[in-house]
Amino acid sequence: MERLDGGSAVPAHLRGGIVALGNFDGFHLGHQAVVGRAIARAKAEGRPALVATFDPHPVRFFKPDLPPFRLTTLDQRQRLFGAAGADAMLVFHFDAELAAVTAEDFVIDRLIGRIGAAGVVTGEDFTFGNRRGGNIAVLRQLGAEHGLSVDTVAPVLDGGEPVSSSRIREALEAGDCETATRLLTRPFAIEGVVEHGDKRGRAIGYPTANINLANYQRPHYGIYAVRGRLPDGRTLDGAANLGIRPSFHPPKELLEPYFFDFSGDLYGQTIEVQLISFIRPEAKFDGLDALTRQMEQDCAEARRRLA
Repeated sequence: MERLDGGSAVPAHLRGGIVALGNFDGFHLGHQAVVGRAIARAKAEGRPALVATFDPHPVRFFKPDLPPFRLTTLDQRQRLFGAAGADAMLVFHFDAELAAVTAEDFVIDRLIGRIGAAGVVTGEDFTFGNRRGGNIAVLRQLGAEHGLSVDTVAPVLDGGEPVSSSRIREALEAGDCETATRLLTRPFAIEGVVEHGDKRGRAIGYPTANINLANYQRPHYGIYAVRGRLPDGRTLDGAANLGIRPSFHPPKELLEPYFFDFSGDLYGQTIEVQLISFIRPEAKFDGLDALTRQMEQDCAEARRRLA
C-alpha cells in the first residue's frame, strides 16, 4: 500500500487506475461503498485501485478556527484503505494553490495528467474546484470529453438517514459509542504517541498511557471502556479517562487509558485506543481515596462491558 503526493506524477505502474475520489475522513459505511466500487471496478478491469483524500480537510483550510473535528489520521486512513484492497493512497495537500485550481484543471491536469486516471468513483454530492465550481454533472461532462469514466455511488442509509461524518461526530459528542461504531463499522479510535505525565495514576496503582487528543473530534468527556492496539500487534483491554481530569490541577486535556493486567514501558510508542463504551461523565472527587474507589468500580464495569 503506497502513499503518494496527489500533486506529483504517479509512478508508471499505478497509472491507468480507477480512483476513489473524496475526503474519506472516518472511512464510514458511505465511504466504504465508494471505495469498494472503485476497487471492484479496478479488479474487474485489471487496473490499479487508488484512493484519493485531502489533507488538511478543506473545511479546516477555509475555517482554521473551527474546533477539532478529525475522525482519522492519514496513517489510520492508509491502513483502512489498504485493508479494503486499494493499491495506493493519493494525498492532495489542500492549500491556497489547490483551492485556486479550477474544476476543469483539476480534472485535466491533476486526475488525467498527473495521476493518469482511467476512471473515478465518487459520491453523488461530491464538489470540487475553485469555489466549488465542479459537481458530478461537470465531472461527467469533462470525463466524456477527455476519456475519463465517471461512476457515482448513492448515499448509504442507516435508519432512513444518510450515513455521514457529521452523524458520527454528533454521536461521539453525546458519548454514543454504539452508534459511532455502527456507522464506522468499527470503534472510533484515537492514535497517538504515549507521553510522560505527572505519574499521579501510577502513584495510586493505575498507571496510564497519556495521549494528546491533537486534532481529533472531542468525544464526550468521561470514562470509557477501551481496547488498545500496541505497535507489536497486541491488543489490551482497559478503562480510560478522556477529558480534563477535574480532580487535578491544572486541567489538562488528555486520553488516559489504563490497561488491565499489563506492565511495561509504552513511553514514546504510538498506540491506538478504541472507544468501546461510555461508562460515565467526568467528575471531581474529594481526595484520592474517593477517586480510587470510583476507579475500581469503573474498571470492573469496563471489564464487564468488554467481556
